Amino acid sequence: MLFKDGDVIMFAGDSTTDDGRARPFAYGNKNLGNGYVRLVDSLLAVLYPEYNYRIFNSGNSGNTSRDLLARWDEDILSQEPDWISIMIGINDIWRQMDLPQVQFRHVSAAEYRENLTKMVEKSLPTVKGIIIMPPFFMEPLHDDMMRKMTDEYHDIAKEVAESHGCIFADVQECYDEYLKYKHSSSISWDRVHPGITGCFLVMKAFLKAIEVDRPLY
Repeated sequence: MLFKDGDVIMFAGDSTTDDGRARPFAYGNKNLGNGYVRLVDSLLAVLYPEYNYRIFNSGNSGNTSRDLLARWDEDILSQEPDWISIMIGINDIWRQMDLPQVQFRHVSAAEYRENLTKMVEKSLPTVKGIIIMPPFFMEPLHDDMMRKMTDEYHDIAKEVAESHGCIFADVQECYDEYLKYKHSSSISWDRVHPGITGCFLVMKAFLKAIEVDRPLY
């Protein structure tokens, strides 16, 4: 397992990460919100009781990669994390779908790549590692307009991770496997916000990426 005793782990992202977390800085069980960050914190506590981690949640609902980059130094690097997990990008895509006329809110694929790259390069000199989780969309049909764009941003996130030696946690892959058997409405009506079942899928991708090596039972 990649995390070691005493590590500080920062989760950065949008509403999927936020999920009701405390302000201004969220750390410690219930303050982490009701989503996948709290699940990860709880499961690591069960599987590695001899380790003490300090997990932060700095997700902000509605954030694009532009928004997250703007607060990167103050909200993320200021806490001096050992590890940073980044899940961002779905609002970059969504604003192009639900607000097509409000172009100043749009974040193009080229800007997404630039923003994500800047976050990574600002952080690499001081952290042990970065986990990049790409944007995901709960739609199995790849010719769906929003799924097509999500796949494009997914591939950008993967390329940035690989080119900078980061860990890539493929959340979309976990969802695609699940959606072979269940309709997306069993998780989320908007196909974006995960709910508790979807949060377990996000956690599954994350735990695989950090190489958790102890069974739950």
